[in-house]
Amino acid sequence: MTIELAQWQAVRAALPETGARFADLVAGVPDGHARSLGAWSIAETASHVGMIALMYPAMIRGDGGPLPLPGLREPIDLVSVDTIARLNALGLELYPERDPVRLAERLRADIAEVLLVSEDLDPEKPVWWLGGSRVPVAGVLAHLVNELLVHGLDIARARRRTWPIPASHEAMFLELFLFGMVRNDMGRLLDDATPSPRRIAAEFRSAHTKPAVLALQHGKLRWEEPDGTADIRLTFDPAVLVPMMFGRISKTRAVLTGGVRIGGPRPWLLPEFLRTVRMP
Repeated sequence: MTIELAQWQAVRAALPETGARFADLVAGVPDGHARSLGAWSIAETASHVGMIALMYPAMIRGDGGPLPLPGLREPIDLVSVDTIARLNALGLELYPERDPVRLAERLRADIAEVLLVSEDLDPEKPVWWLGGSRVPVAGVLAHLVNELLVHGLDIARARRRTWPIPASHEAMFLELFLFGMVRNDMGRLLDDATPSPRRIAAEFRSAHTKPAVLALQHGKLRWEEPDGTADIRLTFDPAVLVPMMFGRISKTRAVLTGGVRIGGPRPWLLPEFLRTVRMP
């Protein structure tokens, strides 16, 4: 599976569009100390996204140069899905900006730098990412789009505002980031999972993505072309599935609203699959 030019152009258009929406939302916050996500304030939520945008140009370059927050290099390399909370907490310590207006300004500038640095690169170029994994350049941009969408939803909910999540943007997260990382190298991300010798294959189908299979066995995840033998078949709206994977929509609501439909010969294996295949 290759990254098509249209996908590359689409994610490059989605990033500044979503970044501008997020920056406008943050800049209009009257009280950055108001609660947003769990124990995080709105300003801390925006700071978390800003830290990621700040780090990505250096990570995309991949030239061995210093990171803008050098204290994150080793923690990034050693993190797994189960230890991501500690990395996020450290990131908030090292990126102390909390003023909503300045956070919005810095975010706009850092997104512009991400686009500039990646402009002439092969969208399939593998980039060093969390836990020593390797993500295509296009997938790094899609990940940042998703961070803006998911955490924009957190802030919008705190402010009682609407926050549209385009299905096409979340489809990019699946195809360019998640599937792209699995095709390249998952690194240490799943190392803390309890491996099972049982092979569980889940097929992903939507109107916005090409059919794909993720197969889990012995704690390792593989991307495969569908051949009709998958244990689980997920038919979904990406704007429901991806927020569900990040805990912003409950699994019950996703199923009851039809945003995620579960089928296949062994759908009861889905909970076991999802216990390992979780989002960092």
